[in-house]
Amino acid sequence: MELKQSAQLFERAKKSLVGGVNSPVRAFNSVGGNPLFIEKGEGVHIYDVDGNEYIDLIGSYGPLILGHAHPSALEAVKNAADKSFTYGASTVGEVELAELVKVAFPQMDKVRFVNSGTEAVISAIRLTRAFTGKNKIIKFAGCYHGHSDALLVAAGSGLATLNIPGSQGVPQAAVQDTLIAEFNDLNSVKKLIETFPDEIAGVFIEPVAGNMGVVVPEQDFMKGLREITKANGILLVIDEVMTGFRKKFGGAQDYFGIQGDITCLGKVIGGGMPVGAYGARAEIMDMVSPLGGVYQAGTLSGNPIAMACGLATLKELQKQDYDRADQMGKAIKDCLEQEAAKAGVDIQVNQFGLMVNPFFTNQKVVDFDSAKTSDTELFSKFFWAMAEAGLYIPPSQFEAWFLPIILTEEELEVVKNRIAKAFQSIK
Repeated sequence: MELKQSAQLFERAKKSLVGGVNSPVRAFNSVGGNPLFIEKGEGVHIYDVDGNEYIDLIGSYGPLILGHAHPSALEAVKNAADKSFTYGASTVGEVELAELVKVAFPQMDKVRFVNSGTEAVISAIRLTRAFTGKNKIIKFAGCYHGHSDALLVAAGSGLATLNIPGSQGVPQAAVQDTLIAEFNDLNSVKKLIETFPDEIAGVFIEPVAGNMGVVVPEQDFMKGLREITKANGILLVIDEVMTGFRKKFGGAQDYFGIQGDITCLGKVIGGGMPVGAYGARAEIMDMVSPLGGVYQAGTLSGNPIAMACGLATLKELQKQDYDRADQMGKAIKDCLEQEAAKAGVDIQVNQFGLMVNPFFTNQKVVDFDSAKTSDTELFSKFFWAMAEAGLYIPPSQFEAWFLPIILTEEELEVVKNRIAKAFQSIK
């Protein structure tokens, strides 16, 4: 695999971009070597500037569930762009996409579009506090909700203590009302509620964690969380930026048989364009301006090109066979486990629909602590072996793979053969 031009571009990029990148994971710090510079994508394939071909198992970290340049989405974008790029005014596209999002997430009466998942969560924090009149919020160790100050915190030494900032530049005051619970541990939530009675506005959670690797909740964890929050007058905020449309047309809430009070969305509802959204029942959403006193605005929110791409994407997803999609995810999981066993490599593979993640550990991965038992050096070798074999996966042990729902049976066999080749090279 030749990466000469990628290496040259990285050296050039470092002179103008911070670390040579615009998002830290692209710097390949956790796997070593120079990042790949991608030139184009078509269907499930991408090509780097050196001409190497890969089957893309990242999908731009989720939004390209239909693969690259899907004909329906591409046509919609071109048609919208022919009219103009943005108006700073209302359009029919934002109404139509909101209506379709509500079909997928019927617990929402109203939706507000923003430009990213991070922005959706920031807005949800403000709305949660305004609706309840309380300030404290709970998040779970290992769950990532974007880079907003209030949720960019690391796990502290005690569950019932206030946390410390997880980034320089985040003042202690910004996280003094953020509490940390343990994923898959209802008791950790109960202890926080008991310690801070009548002070907690909301609980924020990814129903399936995707930024400590894929971590699926234990049976009844999400239902138990719903019961605890409802009983204590706490809003349950479900971050479906990653989980939306991965296992069915809709979200993980539907799959787990619960309804959050506020739902945050991103990535996939824009089909690759910068889109996020948050929504809830009317009594909550009517607190948002211009109806209520919770201010939130954005000139490019509901951008007509982004709305067109998202609408085309969701319409295509309505036609997809999600049972087949789940079986495809299971097939990749089985392949990883079988090939690892042949190579004598310890591995635990978690899967939720089209989300998959192999952990290089012999421990069952149920939370952030167990995820951190993974052999990251071995993962680095695996990453480059996969790239050499022609598979593009996240350059981090703790990032989810996002499989394209359009993979054909023939392409799935190619993926499995390339996985086998990668494991053979790291024996």
